Amino acid sequence: MEIESKKYWHLRNHKLFWVLTNKQVKELCVVMRYKTAQKGEMIYFSEGANNRIYILKKGFIKIAEIDDDGNENITDVIRKGDIFGELFFENEDKEGRNEVAIAISNQVEICSFTLEDFQLLLKQYPDVGLSFHKIIGWKFKKLKRRYSDLMFKSVKDRIRIFLEEWGSAEGDDKGDNWEIENYLKQEDIAKLVCSTRQTTTSLLKELEKDGCIEYSRKKIIVHKRIVDNI
Repeated sequence: MEIESKKYWHLRNHKLFWVLTNKQVKELCVVMRYKTAQKGEMIYFSEGANNRIYILKKGFIKIAEIDDDGNENITDVIRKGDIFGELFFENEDKEGRNEVAIAISNQVEICSFTLEDFQLLLKQYPDVGLSFHKIIGWKFKKLKRRYSDLMFKSVKDRIRIFLEEWGSAEGDDKGDNWEIENYLKQEDIAKLVCSTRQTTTSLLKELEKDGCIEYSRKKIIVHKRIVDNI
């Protein structure tokens, strides 16, 4: 009963399903799967992402691609409420993609649908489909902006932008700054801004010296002036 209640309230409170009635949300709970994970646990690998749509209820997850040499390239950090998995309903061969999703916070809770059930959901409820396509559009804009930053901004500016976005999205707003629970290693931040760990460590120290951040293993304080003059 407790899991069914968690399923219901996660869907009921998610913006994708606000247009549905309580009865309709309860019906969706029947076909939705609930999963918990601990830090370091794999949520899916490669083809496991091809037949499910995931919605993060609690915690943080990193999405990464693994190359042929086993090197990890982090492409995204999934936060509470985010939708991830096979979002584009494409049937092309995904061989060589090697995408992995791994829990990076101590407790993670996920709800998911099979791809078939989710497609039926969008057909049955057009308003949900409209909201879903808006979310996908936002993801495309975010990806486009990220590639633009990689092309035209310095590594230091990319780190500043990343920290500002992280703070505004998840930080505890203290007025002049945000306090963020630091669940990312410096190596993770380096991969997210497409830099080396050594360069990222050096630039984080520079930003701390400049008074833009206060950095520790458990917490980062990001001062809101961090993106001034970028």
